[in-house]
Amino acid sequence: MAEQPDQPTGPIATADLIGHGGAELAFLDTAAAQRMPHAWLISGPRGIGKMTFAYRIARFQLSQQNSGGLFGPPDSLFMAPEDAIFRRVLAGGHGDLRIIERVVNEKTKKLRGDIVVDQIRALSHFFSMTAAEGGWRIAVIDGAEEMNPNAANALLKLLEEPPANCLLLLVSHAPGRLLPTIRSRCRQLVLRPLDEGEAMAVLDAQIPELDAGERLGLIRLAEGSPGRAMAMAEAGGLEAYGELLAMVRDLPELDFAAVHALGDKLNRANNEGAYGVWIDLVRLWLSRLTRGGASAGGMSDAVSGEADLARRLTGAVGLDHWVELWEKIGGLAMRAERVNLDRKQVVINAFMALQSTARR
Repeated sequence: MAEQPDQPTGPIATADLIGHGGAELAFLDTAAAQRMPHAWLISGPRGIGKMTFAYRIARFQLSQQNSGGLFGPPDSLFMAPEDAIFRRVLAGGHGDLRIIERVVNEKTKKLRGDIVVDQIRALSHFFSMTAAEGGWRIAVIDGAEEMNPNAANALLKLLEEPPANCLLLLVSHAPGRLLPTIRSRCRQLVLRPLDEGEAMAVLDAQIPELDAGERLGLIRLAEGSPGRAMAMAEAGGLEAYGELLAMVRDLPELDFAAVHALGDKLNRANNEGAYGVWIDLVRLWLSRLTRGGASAGGMSDAVSGEADLARRLTGAVGLDHWVELWEKIGGLAMRAERVNLDRKQVVINAFMALQSTARR
């Protein structure tokens, strides 16, 4: 029997969207009033469902190709996976939809660092053509802030002279990096992180094999981003975070034998990914510590004992010093990357900075 090809996964294959009901209603109200802008900027943190939301808009609008308007105001963008349009979008076979994202460089065989001008020029050509099915032409730019300057300028020209019945969806994790003139020509939808219950519902469906306590810890670490939580789960982030807290729980006292052992481990040639995760977790812990200290409700444990440790440290040393340390360790990591500094030395320096701050 012939082997079945792998089915697409991720946002393109996701029918349900948890959260963001207000954003859906804002889009539906605009569509019902037949005042559709030519471009929407969908922004928010990574991993909260922005591309899933964009695909919902695209499928919905493609389903309006020949309707001349909506037959009664729906309250959701949901489309069943069995729907013909859903299946065609999933298969990449709808002629009136284009997805723009970073692609592999044919010369280097590596993923490009940005979206290039030729991709946007091809999009302009796509929009200049008559819709294959007599209705809307739709394009989604995934990671719009990743356009290089030439691509951004080409997009700006397209936005200044938008063709009729064309819809452009810009998905951005960092809209501040877009040209102000691009932002000003888009209707903006800002998606917020999910609350704990919503995010847990996503993880319950996506990684049910994890213990409920682990899923809750991941959601708290990921700050309402299920996508980020799932990435952390895959990288062992919750376990690594627990190990980090175990090393700092007695601050200002430190076990420097353990610090050196960690430095040796992260300095190995094949451990660059684990080193990057560790740097991110240190800064995440400091961020959680300072925000928890500034909040009337304090911090909720991602791992057992985290909130008690935060109260002790922020009670002994002012929040401004911990904020300063967060910035210092971020700067240390960036300088180390620029000059290819020994990773073990970065680890030791970071722990020494933690100890110094805790002794103030």
